[in-house]
Amino acid sequence: MNPTRRRLPVAVAALAVGGLLTACGTSGSKASGPATLAYWGWDQGQAAAVKAFNAGHKDVQIKYTKITDATAPQQLTNAFKAGNAPCLMQSTAEYVTTFVSQGMLADISQWIAPHKAEFNPGAYAGTLVQGKTYGVATSSSPAFTIYRTDVFKKYGLKPPATWDDVIAAGKTLKAHGVKITNYAGEDPSTLETLAMQAGAHWYSIDGDKWKVNFQDPATLKAAAVIQQIIDDNLNSSLSFSDYAAVQRNYDSGGTVTRQISTWQMAGMVKNFTKSLGQWAIAPWPTFNGEAPRTPAGTNKSGGLNVVTSQCKDRAQAAQAALWLSTDPGAVKIMADPATGDGLMPAVADSSPFIDNALPKTLLGGSYDASKKVVTDSFPLVATDWTFGPDWTAMYTEMATGWAKVMTKQQKVTDLLAHMQQWTVNDLKSRGISVEG
Repeated sequence: MNPTRRRLPVAVAALAVGGLLTACGTSGSKASGPATLAYWGWDQGQAAAVKAFNAGHKDVQIKYTKITDATAPQQLTNAFKAGNAPCLMQSTAEYVTTFVSQGMLADISQWIAPHKAEFNPGAYAGTLVQGKTYGVATSSSPAFTIYRTDVFKKYGLKPPATWDDVIAAGKTLKAHGVKITNYAGEDPSTLETLAMQAGAHWYSIDGDKWKVNFQDPATLKAAAVIQQIIDDNLNSSLSFSDYAAVQRNYDSGGTVTRQISTWQMAGMVKNFTKSLGQWAIAPWPTFNGEAPRTPAGTNKSGGLNVVTSQCKDRAQAAQAALWLSTDPGAVKIMADPATGDGLMPAVADSSPFIDNALPKTLLGGSYDASKKVVTDSFPLVATDWTFGPDWTAMYTEMATGWAKVMTKQQKVTDLLAHMQQWTVNDLKSRGISVEG
């Protein structure tokens, strides 16, 4: 569908020691006097936000180190094994459970939970494991459809309100050599996001066991939509490894819709030369007869800062992370594309930042209507999705099978059946109690 995250391709083994999830003690030892907190992260703007924090705090200082997002999980794992993990670390929602299961993160509920109302529910949910808070949300994930207004008008189409509408529009466009969407052969995020939207729970926690279910009705409903799009050849299949080619395809009208979030739009503006001003935003499609609901964010759209269990100044680290996510000046630095990555912040009211996030050059006359769609999407983000303790390994296996789905060597349901058995076996091999 689209690169909803920059996939971090590193397999991090999850260990279960004496229970479902294990973590080091959560109280921490508070150092006397000024505390210096090591902080590793990769987002543009973090250095400036840290500078602002240090200028306003005498008793706590942050020492910032910029790292590469693709290697971040392995860097943290290596540092933790060596006993020199940073106090603060940027992460993403999909890795929190894995890190907690390895005992690498501190439970910071006592400092962060009282501030829950300061965050939007979708972003806050990504910081939780078994009801405990293991991070402070930094970015959120309004999700929506962006589509070519000129092409839709040319063929008498309305923006698709449901997934059935997507398929119907795709069939009309196919007759004119136009694709409704793009599925990259290496990226199964389409299956993940539609399953999440449908209410699936690939992983859940039941007492002291993990439950695995890749074949529940919600997932099969999502699979049916994807399978029809593939079977009817309604999608492009351009690899994100040549992202410039993907962008050119959208710009030239070869593919005319994307399900995305705000941060991806900057790349469209940067790469487009033909279609600027000819795009508009519509709500994320619903399943027939169901209330609107959008998938939760993972990487860029589901960012957070975590406190590691090796941090001796956990209270200070948690409070510093809270400041970085909620201080108006720090939030502005990170949300403004001129100073940060242009990510929508995780604060409860992100509406003041939408103007900077939505490029008027891309949306043209549809800007005002598009802005309302984005504003309305925040309360629709799923908050009940759980990432499993072997998520990275599972996702890598799924990507292999997804490539076969895209080349019609197997059905989506074949992939799901394989992932059910593979994931159960993988968790058992790690000594994790599992049912499924």
